Amino acid sequence: MTVKFSIIGGAGFRAQYFLRIARSLPERFQISGLVVRDAAKGRAMEEAWGVQTYRSLEELLTSETPDFVLVSVSGRASLDYLYRLAERGIPALTETPPAASLEELEQLHKELTAHGARVQVAEQYPYHPVQEARLSLIRSGRLGRITETTVSVSHMYHGASLIRRMLGLGFEEANIRAMRFGSCWINGPTRSGPPAEDKLIPLQRDLAWLDFGDRLGIYDFTKDQHRSWTRSNHLSVRGETGEIFDNRVLIQQDNLVPLQLELKRINKGEQENAEGYYLQGIICGEQWLYNNPFTPARLYDDEIAIAACLDKMSAYATGGPGFYGLDEASQDVYLGLMIEQAIQTGDTVRTERQCWAIEK
Repeated sequence: MTVKFSIIGGAGFRAQYFLRIARSLPERFQISGLVVRDAAKGRAMEEAWGVQTYRSLEELLTSETPDFVLVSVSGRASLDYLYRLAERGIPALTETPPAASLEELEQLHKELTAHGARVQVAEQYPYHPVQEARLSLIRSGRLGRITETTVSVSHMYHGASLIRRMLGLGFEEANIRAMRFGSCWINGPTRSGPPAEDKLIPLQRDLAWLDFGDRLGIYDFTKDQHRSWTRSNHLSVRGETGEIFDNRVLIQQDNLVPLQLELKRINKGEQENAEGYYLQGIICGEQWLYNNPFTPARLYDDEIAIAACLDKMSAYATGGPGFYGLDEASQDVYLGLMIEQAIQTGDTVRTERQCWAIEK
């Protein structure tokens, strides 16, 4: 079934991810109008994407009946739109958590969640193919009970989200120690694109240890690392009987035979294969850990992950389960804030159970 969704902030660079995905998967997703306040930008989007644009949410809802609305604007504007959509009973998918402080997070719970607003957050990192494969291996039990993870993939709440997923955590309290290390590195790509010149720039590497008592999460991130040509991402998971170290898997079986396996990507369209070019899935030994549900669309990993958010939002909007609500998003933003506090003070910071987690 094709789901219809509208986009608020449709001229932004992040919104165009969703437009590309909808264009690649027309049997699943249909764009039901964009809210673009600037008329000239709206006309440009109409010409580029063949979609209708509107200057306001009210104008859009007069003409369109979306199954849900994607909110892809920043700061207070995002929060305002979420309130207005909640008043109309329209499910909302917000592109990022709409809060940057503990006070704003508490406000979200008291004024949105507690009053029945139907909001999910498009946090795509757990749905990247390699993360899906790692989580599938964890759920299989072959690594035993998971006790440690090191996440060096993305910043703050993105990293916290992966730490909690890999460790199987909810809203548990933690002791956090952290530090910031400064040096220099060669400048590389940023959100604005490739570097314009070859030069050294200041580097800040943030390291944090999140001690949950019986489980340890290690956060390690350098600004723009995930776009860099000279820095690698890294994720490891350690369980009682094995570990994942990036794409390498080590397991000791109960017959004392050790296994050394690999998370291997299987692509169509390579060499003599003529089935098109796309990721089929990820295999480990004889077991498929991840099958790409969006074949044969030619999407790269981040688009596959965002498409998974859209797919899950489609189910949520029609009465299905949530997948990353404001409670979880708030918890990960909160952990990010506490990491920053530990960096700034040099003290061990103790997290506390917050209002969005009291009844969990």
